[in-house]
Amino acid sequence: MRVAVAGGTGVVGRLVVAELVGAGVEAVPLARSRGVDLVSGRGLEEALRGADAVVDVSSTASASARGSVRFFGAATANLLSAADRAGTGHVVVLSVVGADRVDLGHYLGKRCQEELLAAGPVPWTLLRATQFHEFAQQLLGRVPGPLAPVPVAPYRPVAAREVAAHLAGLARRPAAGVVPPIAGPEVLRLPDAARRVLAAGGRRRLVVPVRVPGRAGRALAAGALLPEGPHVTGTVTLAEHLEEPC
Repeated sequence: MRVAVAGGTGVVGRLVVAELVGAGVEAVPLARSRGVDLVSGRGLEEALRGADAVVDVSSTASASARGSVRFFGAATANLLSAADRAGTGHVVVLSVVGADRVDLGHYLGKRCQEELLAAGPVPWTLLRATQFHEFAQQLLGRVPGPLAPVPVAPYRPVAAREVAAHLAGLARRPAAGVVPPIAGPEVLRLPDAARRVLAAGGRRRLVVPVRVPGRAGRALAAGALLPEGPHVTGTVTLAEHLEEPC
């Protein structure tokens, strides 16, 4: 079996590639460093020829709605079109829990991606995951200084490697549409998680809980980042993640 991995040189992509290789699957990373550009479509069809499936874990650094929608819209349209022309029979996409409920930048981009996937020409599987353990650190890094504003929201952080293993398993099975999401084992508040991350790194900053204004903020505070209904539960806690070597 041959599986292409869009975003295969990124943090999650490398883990997916490793899981596939460990299962005896030929894994082909798709990335600009490998001559493949999702946004322009350059090299995509050629890279997908002979692939039985493609896993899309690509992402963008843009936090704005416009930048996120632009990236995921172009990348997903190009990937689906190239997969159809190349005869790739299964597209597996990683999305985020809350994409259908949070009207903010990254979530709106993922919502666009999900809509294109569902309307596309190739059989597909969609897995939503809760935020990774690294999310609290990423929030802290966005605003330097002694004060660290962090949104008020409960969430269930999950280990990237557990998500990658689940994606690799889905890629080896037939297309299944929307599958149950995957979430971490514990419900935490984002400000509390940020304080734990700071303490684990020996850093001193004042974490300031911030309620995001408007409908999106109300959704976040009400639990939009938590899975609804049946879901797969990971095992790695935030404490265990923080104890792992960098």
